[in-house]
Amino acid sequence: MSGSPIVDGGGGREVAAAAAPTGLSSQEAALRLTAHGPNLLPAPPRPGAFAGFLQQLRDPLVYVLLAAAAVSVLLGQPVDASVILGVVLVNAVIGQVQRARAEHALAALVRMCPTWVRALRDGVVTRVRAEDLVPGDAVLLAPGDQVPADCRVLTATGLLVNESALTGESVPVLKQPGDLPPGTPVADRTDMVHAGTLVTGGDGTVLVTATGGDTELGAISDLVAAARPPVTPLTRQLARFSRQLALAITVLAAVTFVVGLLRGQPVGEVFTAAVAMAVGAIPEGLPAAVTIVLAVGVVRMAGRHAIVRRLPAAETLGSTTVICTDKTGTLTANRMTVRTVLAEDEHECLLAGVLCNDAAIGSDAEVIGDPTEGALLGAASSAGLSVERVRARYPRLASLPFDASAQLMVTVHDGPAGLVGYVKGAPERVLPLCDRELGPNEVIGPVRTAVAYARAEQEAARGLRVLALARFTPRSVEDLIPHNLVLVGFQAMLDPARPEAVAAVAACREAGVEVKMITGDHAATARAEATEFGLLGPEDTVLSGPEVGRADEEELLAAKVLARVSPEQKLRLVELLQRRGHVVAMTGDGVNDAPALRRADIGVAMGLTGTDAAKLAADVVLADDNFASVEAAVEQGRAVYDNLRKFIAWTLPTNIAEGVVLMVAVLAGVTLPLLPVQVLWINMTTAVLLGLPLAFESVEPGVMARPPRPPGRSLLSGDLVRRIVLVGLLLVTASFAAFQWQLWTGASTAAARTTAMAVFVVAQIGYLLSCRSLDHLRAVGRNWWLIGGVGLMALLQAAITFLPVGNELFHTAPPSTGAWLVVAVIGAATYLVAQADKLLWAPRR
Repeated sequence: MSGSPIVDGGGGREVAAAAAPTGLSSQEAALRLTAHGPNLLPAPPRPGAFAGFLQQLRDPLVYVLLAAAAVSVLLGQPVDASVILGVVLVNAVIGQVQRARAEHALAALVRMCPTWVRALRDGVVTRVRAEDLVPGDAVLLAPGDQVPADCRVLTATGLLVNESALTGESVPVLKQPGDLPPGTPVADRTDMVHAGTLVTGGDGTVLVTATGGDTELGAISDLVAAARPPVTPLTRQLARFSRQLALAITVLAAVTFVVGLLRGQPVGEVFTAAVAMAVGAIPEGLPAAVTIVLAVGVVRMAGRHAIVRRLPAAETLGSTTVICTDKTGTLTANRMTVRTVLAEDEHECLLAGVLCNDAAIGSDAEVIGDPTEGALLGAASSAGLSVERVRARYPRLASLPFDASAQLMVTVHDGPAGLVGYVKGAPERVLPLCDRELGPNEVIGPVRTAVAYARAEQEAARGLRVLALARFTPRSVEDLIPHNLVLVGFQAMLDPARPEAVAAVAACREAGVEVKMITGDHAATARAEATEFGLLGPEDTVLSGPEVGRADEEELLAAKVLARVSPEQKLRLVELLQRRGHVVAMTGDGVNDAPALRRADIGVAMGLTGTDAAKLAADVVLADDNFASVEAAVEQGRAVYDNLRKFIAWTLPTNIAEGVVLMVAVLAGVTLPLLPVQVLWINMTTAVLLGLPLAFESVEPGVMARPPRPPGRSLLSGDLVRRIVLVGLLLVTASFAAFQWQLWTGASTAAARTTAMAVFVVAQIGYLLSCRSLDHLRAVGRNWWLIGGVGLMALLQAAITFLPVGNELFHTAPPSTGAWLVVAVIGAATYLVAQADKLLWAPRR
C-alpha cells in the first residue's frame, strides 16, 4: 500500500496509506511488524530476578533467622550461621523459581490462543493473526467482530460499534469516513474504531493506525495494571501468623537468655542456648512449604485447564464463597445451534438463512463470522443444502447489512426466476412488514399475524433466540427497502449448555459456593438458561440492566441471574459482595470485564475468547473457557489449603517441642539436650524430606461437600491447636526423658544428644503418617514422594550418626541398641496418639 500519510482522528499518529483499500504486501507487512512489534498489549512491569528474590525474604520469620545468623557470626560460629543462611537462601530461590514458572505458563497460553482477523494482504482477503497486524493494514469488519487495533474508517455501511469499554456509552456508535482534527475525544471520534470494541452492526473497511500499547486500550491496560489487587485471605493469614509466631519466639528467646544470665551461666553459653531455642521454634520450612504446596496446586490446576498467574490465587480459589460467571462460552458451548425450523416450506426457510447471511464456513469447518449466522449455515448443511452451491446459484447483487437499531438485514440476489430479496431479523421487526406468508407447495396466502407471533414467543420462552425470515421481489438491484414481504418462517437457535458445566454448577452449590450468572442476553433467555443450570427456582427473579441500577443492596445480593449489565454494575456487585465478607471469583473475557476481574478476589479470564486486557487483569486464565474448569480449580484450591494445614499441623509440634526442651534445660540449669546445629539439621532435613511431600497428597473425599471456610478463620483451628499441643508435649517429654535416661545409664553427652535427635526424627515420621489426613484415619492413595522422603531421611540420619564426618560436624555419637528400641517405641506411640485423637474427636466434628 502506498500513498500519502493518514492521520488518525485522535492522536496525530501517521501511517502510510493508499487512496484505495488494496492492502499491504506481505513483504511490507513483515517490515512494519519488525519496526512496530506485535499487536499485543505490553505486559505490566514485573520485578526482575534479583528484586523478585528479595521479595521472597520479606517475612518476619526470615528476619529472625537472619538476625540469628548475624549474631552467630559475631560469636565465631560460622557453621551455624552458614546452615541458617543456607535454609533462607534455598527457600527464597524456590519461591522465585515458582513465580517465574507461573509467568512463563501464562505467556505460553497467550501464544496458544491467537485471535484471527480478515485483512487485505497482497490484494486479497486473508486470515491474519491479530498480533501480526501493523499500522497501514486494511481490515474488514463485520457484526460480531472485535476491533483488533485502533483504526481509521475508510468505507462503512451502517457500521455500528459498541464502545462502552472505552467511553461508558452503552448505545452503539455509528462510524463513517471523515476527517476529524487531532485531539478529538475518544467518544466523539466517529471516524475511528478502537481496539477492544465490538462491531454490533453493518460492515466496513478500516485502516490500522495504532497497535499494541499505542492504542487507547493500551492506555486502559496501563491503568488496570497499576491498580492494586486485593490481598488474598491466605496472604493475610500467613502474614498475621508469621508476625505472631516471630514475636512469641523472640520473647521466649529473650526470657531464656535473661534467666540464664540470672542463674550465673556464661554469656556465650546462654546466648547459644537462646539461639538454639529460637532456631528450634522457628518453622524454617514454612516459606518453602507454602511455595511448594501452592506450586503443586498450580501444576494440578494447569492439568485441569486453569492457568494460575499468581501463586496465592491457587489457594484463594478454595476459599471462594461466590462465583460470578458469564454465560456464553463458559456455561455454554459458544456455538449457536438451530434447534427448531418453524416453516410450512422448510427448504425455502433454510435457503433464506443461507443467502441473507454474511458468515462463511472455513476449510476446517470453523465458522467465520457471527455465530448466529453460522448457526443458520449449519442448519442448512445438516439438511443437505450445499452453502457454496446455493450462493453460486443465487449470486448476491446488493445488501443492507444488519442494523442494530432496525434489527434487520436485507440482501438482493439474481435468482433463476429473476431478482429476489431476502430479509432476516427480529420477529417484532420483520412481522409488521409482512402481508403474506408462504404455505405448502409454494402457495402464498394472507399472513396469520397472531399465529406467527405466538409461535415466535413460544420458542423465545424456551430460551431460544428466534429469527424471522422473509422474501420479497425487488423492483431493481438498488431496491433494498423491504416491502410486501412474504413470511417464509422462523429459525430458533440456542447456544447449548455444556453438560460438564451443568454438573459443575451443581457441585459448586453442594460445596456451599453461590453461583451468580451474568449475561448479556435478554431476561427471558437468561431465565430459561439459568433454569437449565439449576440456578433459578420458579419464584426467583432475573434482574436486567436498568433494574440492577435501581436495585438496593439486598435485592442485588439476592439476585441469582443478572442480564444486560454494564461494567460499572459488575464492579458494584463485586464490591458489595466483598463488603459483606464474601470471597468473590469473577469470570470474564472482554475489556469491559477487566475492572471487575481486577477487583475480585479471584479474576478468571477466558483463554480462548478473552481479550489481552482481561487476561492481564485476571489471576487465573482458563485454557478451555469452561465453567467445569472453575469448579475443578475450586476443588484443587481446597486441596491446597488442606495440604498447607497438614504441613503446619505436622511441623509446629516439632518446632515448639525443640524450643521448649531447650528452654526447660536453661531454666533447670541442666545440660542442653540439643545443640543449635543439631536443631537446624532436624529442621532443615525433616522439613524438606518429610514435610514437603505433604504437598503432593491427593484431594480428600468430601472436599466439595463441605461449606467454604469463613475468610477470617485462622489457619489454626481448635482441633489443630489441641493436636499440636498434645503431640508437642509428647515430644518434649519423650526427648528430654530419653536424653536424661541415656546420661543416667552412662552414655556420653554426644550419644545422649544423638538419641534425643533420633527421638525427634522418628516421632516426626510417625506423626507424619497420621497427618496425611487431619480428619480421616486413612489417607487417599499412595504418596511416593513421602515414601521416598522417609527412606532418604533414614539414610541421612544414619550417616550423621555412624559416619565420622557426621560425628565431627554435628557432635554426634552412635547410641546403644537399647536406645534405638526406645526411639522406635516413641515413634509408634506418636502415631497411635495422633490417630486416637482423630478417632475420639471425630463425632464432634
